Amino acid sequence: MRWIVLLFTSFPLNAAEQLSVGFGECDVTPILGKKPVYLAGFTTDRTATKIHDPIMARAVVLNDGTKTIAMVSVDVIGLFLPVVERIRKELKEFDYVLVSSTHNHEGPDTLGLWGKTYLQSGVDPEYLKRVEAGIVTAVRSAQKSLAPATAKLGTDNAPQLLHDARLPIVKHDELVAIQFESPAGKIVGVLVQWNCHPETLDDKNREVSADFVGYTVKHVQDRLSCPCVYFTGTVGGLMSSLKVPIRDDAGIELKDGTFEKTAAYGKAVGKLAEKALSKAEGAKLTPFEIRTCELLVPVENGLYKIGGQLGVLQRPMYLWEGNPTPKEFLIEKDVKKSVGVKTEVGYLKLGSLDVALLPGEIYPELVVGGVPNPAEAGADYPEASIEPLIYSGLKNKHKMLIGLANDELGYFIPKRQWDVKPPYCYKLKDSQYGEINSCGPDAAKVICDAFRELAKQSRDR
Repeated sequence: MRWIVLLFTSFPLNAAEQLSVGFGECDVTPILGKKPVYLAGFTTDRTATKIHDPIMARAVVLNDGTKTIAMVSVDVIGLFLPVVERIRKELKEFDYVLVSSTHNHEGPDTLGLWGKTYLQSGVDPEYLKRVEAGIVTAVRSAQKSLAPATAKLGTDNAPQLLHDARLPIVKHDELVAIQFESPAGKIVGVLVQWNCHPETLDDKNREVSADFVGYTVKHVQDRLSCPCVYFTGTVGGLMSSLKVPIRDDAGIELKDGTFEKTAAYGKAVGKLAEKALSKAEGAKLTPFEIRTCELLVPVENGLYKIGGQLGVLQRPMYLWEGNPTPKEFLIEKDVKKSVGVKTEVGYLKLGSLDVALLPGEIYPELVVGGVPNPAEAGADYPEASIEPLIYSGLKNKHKMLIGLANDELGYFIPKRQWDVKPPYCYKLKDSQYGEINSCGPDAAKVICDAFRELAKQSRDR
């Protein structure tokens, strides 16, 4: 069993733990001209022709008086666990390092799925090294700026800013914002977490951009005169900015695939963060408790298996024998056998805040509820048990979810909603989008069970 538990309770619980915070960033925008830059997220052979706005790695470092945590968000489609493991080797003095991606669909391919063809990786190894180095630089910068602070946390809901592209309609429409202030009351930084695919520019765009995230961060920074770090949350299912009605100042609806709508949507999310902070209350974010579980997720997706075998996806496969936490992870090169990928699930308890750290794009139904019961007619596994809800295991005053945390394994889909065989659910003529970018129908249960156990260990201690 590979459970890693760091409990920081060696001091009396009523002792005054001092929160310190620091922010840092690093520009990791690719350089165009020498070689093609393949844009990720929609289709193959979508090469960049121009840089519109920067791709950034942004970090916040937290210290509770005894331990230090680094949390990083990068404006890319995703990063695999082996990349995160290399980054952690450069930051050994930290007690925990979280590396997440915004899941940006207008930045360079950092996974391998969007190259010249589906059989050719779109990853530039030199650029990936730049991203890794940029993440370390951002963390070091944040570490240097560590200073005592207090925190305020606020939330607000905006279902009108999300389009659910897959039935049933279930949205995780809560934005979480944390404002850090110096002892003198000056705002020193803001953390924003929102649940939406950064894909407003759509699939015809050829300009490198952070999509709406860049505009959200800029809005917060301009309004509050402080750094801002944006984290992606529950984006499966499919939570999208596409088809969300956004109008300009004259009341004209802006079109998907335009920078005008992208900027307006990003500003709307920024205003939502402002609204959440306007009613924020003090939040004690110390002491820290960190729990992680290293585990295997079964891979039944044939495309993922072939991608791994051809080296398009740069990560090893392991023998899957039905146990997510075997005594030993055994590399298996024969993908005709049952295989899995090694990943990590995490849980942070930062004082009064519970944070779920999940390695992919989880469906809202698995976080806040809404799995059909009984299953919709046509579902492939109508009798499958409903996975334990992520938020049901969080009992603290505040809660937050960070997706694509330390890995990107695609969609985690409730097994009851798996639907690739006709007849299809909701009397549709074709299957809905999702399963093609999932490890398989059992992945969600493995992830949800692992997180439930981490949260239970914290409650039971």
